[in-house]
Amino acid sequence: MDFLDVVRRRKTTNGPFLPDPVSVEHQQLLMEVAGRAPSQLNSQPWRFVIVEDRSTIEQIARISGESMTEAMSNGTFFERYKPYFRFSEREMNERRDGMLFDRLPAPLRPFTSQVFTKRGQKLMNAMRVPHTLGEENRKLVAGSPLLLGVMLDRSEYRPGELSSFYSVFSMGAAMENVWLTTAELGMGIQFVSFPMEVPGKWDEIVSLLHVPDELELMAVYRLGYLPREQRRPAIDWTSRQRRLPSQYVFRETCESPQAGWDDAFQTPAE
Repeated sequence: MDFLDVVRRRKTTNGPFLPDPVSVEHQQLLMEVAGRAPSQLNSQPWRFVIVEDRSTIEQIARISGESMTEAMSNGTFFERYKPYFRFSEREMNERRDGMLFDRLPAPLRPFTSQVFTKRGQKLMNAMRVPHTLGEENRKLVAGSPLLLGVMLDRSEYRPGELSSFYSVFSMGAAMENVWLTTAELGMGIQFVSFPMEVPGKWDEIVSLLHVPDELELMAVYRLGYLPREQRRPAIDWTSRQRRLPSQYVFRETCESPQAGWDDAFQTPAE
């Protein structure tokens, strides 16, 4: 089934895009599928800003790179995300989530055993590893032909109220539609997350995009076309980075893990 193939091919794009601009037709299609997502009482709380202007993209890239450098330098990144790092093949095979540490950027690999220690942090800072990674991040975002800002209407998004959950749930559905459609269009997509990690940096992007008070900027994504050889990657059902059904599906009650589906999950589809 074609749709299942699209779902199985959906992934985050961690590398660069082609320099080609995203066609207006594809931009329109992405916004159409976003707008067709379900929302509570048809509230449609999402709003989007499409950014193609090179100067704006470069400024956001600068903010993202600086944010990564700061978060890496002061240790907040590693402290916040250490529960998601795996340090051995055995741990990765058992947990099947997070990141195997040897897959991190090359500048970090020499510090695998020390990265969560004060000594490791000092060594990385002395060798300017955070600056190297920040510059790589800046280049990655700057090389994106299109950025997409996702906002919520504050009249619907009211933190502390149930409407806030409904709004975020609806936004997630809209973005999943976008994400799946990029796979079908030969495109990639990635969340630009680091400006959220450092106080004040997200506000710079809000100001740069002239987000009005009645809207809340929730996320920024980078999008672009992928080289043809990367558009249809092989389906790897045995990936250690995806949990097996028995690890996240229960039958009848939450006391009974689903049995009998793991083998099928690990067998490549015909």
